[in-house]
Amino acid sequence: MNKKLFVISGCSGVGKGTVLKNFMSRNSDNFMVSISCTTRNPRPGEVDGVNYFFVSKDEFTRCIEENKFLEHAQFAGNYYGTKKKFIAQKLEEGMNVILEIETQGALQVKEQMPEAVLIFIAPPSVEELEHRLRGRHTEDEEAIQKRLHEVKIELERSKQYDYVVLNDDVERATVELETITRKELGL
Repeated sequence: MNKKLFVISGCSGVGKGTVLKNFMSRNSDNFMVSISCTTRNPRPGEVDGVNYFFVSKDEFTRCIEENKFLEHAQFAGNYYGTKKKFIAQKLEEGMNVILEIETQGALQVKEQMPEAVLIFIAPPSVEELEHRLRGRHTEDEEAIQKRLHEVKIELERSKQYDYVVLNDDVERATVELETITRKELGL
């Protein structure tokens, strides 16, 4: 049976992490979540090779120059990326791989690996997403406005995805994600 790379993206606050956690709790025998590389320092409790592969900026830059990444990006002064070799190895080992990344990286993946399946987790509406972001009480107005601006860009990029899953209900969105993955795997 063919194994696939599934790329999951969604706007900040859309609940993609919750949907993915729910999906993995029921499908961990057939799927694994990819581990990305980063140049940022580990946070308390994070483990190298489990949460991320923590690398130096020099090593990351060298990997970019040697075209070892399927995708990579820079956020807040740190680099993040997914190594081609890691994904290829996991697919060869018989695992379906899920890569949870932002839209810009997802489109890089699709360029290099057209067979990857891109799935965008969408909010019921921009207004509902704004309500969720404000309900977190974790960011100031400027940060919220910046995120909402980014939402418009991400929603535009989502038109290039293979599937869009509406997250108006976590259970319903999880079932839809399961239906998509089964269809793509020919199950």
